[in-house]
Amino acid sequence: MGGSRRRGSGGRAGGSGPGGTRLTRRGRVVAWGAGVTALVLLGAGGAGAWIYYDLNNNIKSADVDDKLGADRPVNLSPGSKNIMIVGSDTRQGANAKYGKDLTTMQSDTLMVLHIPADRKWASVVSFPRDSWVEIPGCEKGDGSSSSPHHFKINEAFAIGGSTGKVAEAAACTIKTVESNTGLRIDHFMTVDFSGFKGMVDALEGIEVCPKQAIHDKKAHLDLEAGCQTVKGEKALGYVRTRYSVGDGSDIGRIGRQQEFMDALAKKAKSKLGSPDAMYGFLQSITKSLTTDPDIAGIQPLYGLADELKGIPSDRLGFLTVPNYGRVADQPTDKANVVWQYPQAADLFTSLAKDKEVTKAQLEASKKNVVYASSVRVRVLNGTGVSGRAGAVAERLRKAGYTVVETGNAPGGTVARTTVTYPAGLDGKAAVLASRLPGVRAAADGSAAAGAVTLVVGPELKVENVA
Repeated sequence: MGGSRRRGSGGRAGGSGPGGTRLTRRGRVVAWGAGVTALVLLGAGGAGAWIYYDLNNNIKSADVDDKLGADRPVNLSPGSKNIMIVGSDTRQGANAKYGKDLTTMQSDTLMVLHIPADRKWASVVSFPRDSWVEIPGCEKGDGSSSSPHHFKINEAFAIGGSTGKVAEAAACTIKTVESNTGLRIDHFMTVDFSGFKGMVDALEGIEVCPKQAIHDKKAHLDLEAGCQTVKGEKALGYVRTRYSVGDGSDIGRIGRQQEFMDALAKKAKSKLGSPDAMYGFLQSITKSLTTDPDIAGIQPLYGLADELKGIPSDRLGFLTVPNYGRVADQPTDKANVVWQYPQAADLFTSLAKDKEVTKAQLEASKKNVVYASSVRVRVLNGTGVSGRAGAVAERLRKAGYTVVETGNAPGGTVARTTVTYPAGLDGKAAVLASRLPGVRAAADGSAAAGAVTLVVGPELKVENVA
């Protein structure tokens, strides 16, 4: 992943990165659905009235406002926008073969596009689907509700979509993203697999250049090494393949997806002069697109694309939430990742405050990994409410922290929650503090050696810990 120079013409995905892909920013407006949508609508601007109405009527909307509840983050930067983008499929019909025994709607790709108030830059943040996070209670679409629990982040879409309703699926995912990041989601888009295949086929395929042969039964993909054009099922398999390429991680798959979307966007741009190709392309994406009511139409989406097209290519940031293997905190879990703190919290806070974060800055900050399991914590109750320290300690243990002591604060009740640390533990204290809303770590020369001290104050809600 990075800014390596591509070889060859537009419409090629491949090269020298992990799994044989090379990433570049040039030509990308945004990744996945947003990138395709922006290009499509720029091309549709001069279409005839009948085409406009035809395409406009394809776009579906789903209202989620009454499903998100009142306890939502506040937009700290009026004029900015956060748009959640989901690449999904229903696992019904032809798509059923991609997920054994899966009957609910599934999310394979999750991103948030942040557009700042000044429209001078933009960031697309990818969330690894294996991110281990807390899934809040959600409506399931059949009148029942799920209970809060920890699991992979992509489960939120499946829980809400258990009855096939996009509104509930999107709402549960929005609630999950908001509660774990503090970012207010203003709009959402979902693009399903069938539409993706149609887009590729309308463009007569996309060239990919894997350095090694890919044989992935789960993705139903067999590709030999070298450059070749993929369509339909092979194109879908290429962006879905995981275990048979590179290190087998979802992080590697994110890179391949972003690279493929780059090539797709470039080829779409090259076909703007071909009415047949562009009409098929436009039909495929609009038929597969579901959004919130505010952007459910050609005109509002064209307006969004218009906002993005003036952003310089070197001010488009393609980021992935900092993370590490959860096995470092939970030795039995080799399948999932957890977000790296305080780096993840710093990223979300910067975007919430409309501060640009470059990929170079994010990569530099990720170098010093502090695993949650290496943070030893004393949890003391300063609320006067019996059992509060134990409840907070249990939340921290589930998040991987090492709790070495629980008890009551020596001075009795306190006004607010505090995190203090002895000399040499500033980094570990920062990791813990970043998981507690509104708390900053402070040095304390009298603090017990070898551990960070958390004094729980009355304002700290147990459910907001870690």
